[in-house]
Amino acid sequence: MARGGFPGGRGGFGGGANMQQLLRQAQKMQADMEKAQQELGEAELEVSSGGGMVICKVTGKGELKSIKINPQIVDPDDVEMLEDTICAAVKEALRQANELSSQKMNNITGGMGGGLF
Repeated sequence: MARGGFPGGRGGFGGGANMQQLLRQAQKMQADMEKAQQELGEAELEVSSGGGMVICKVTGKGELKSIKINPQIVDPDDVEMLEDTICAAVKEALRQANELSSQKMNNITGGMGGGLF
């Protein structure tokens, strides 16, 4: 009967060379992920709604940076339209930030992230 329980010996991982290679790959992936996180924090996405009447800026991490409102859209008798327009701009900006983040992480992990990022 074979000892060790796994093929390849040496703990079942195929030896020290393979383990070193796996460790190097994990370290590179970690460095790439840290770089991507920094890039996401520095990236700015600008989205407009209402025909450009509301402009929203977010970082690639989804942090709201600013909202610009064209005074022409401000109607005291229709505040609800302004609120809806702002919400639309913010939602779209956050969707784009999430998409950018997912793309960067999938480029690093090859899609192995399983929705963690």
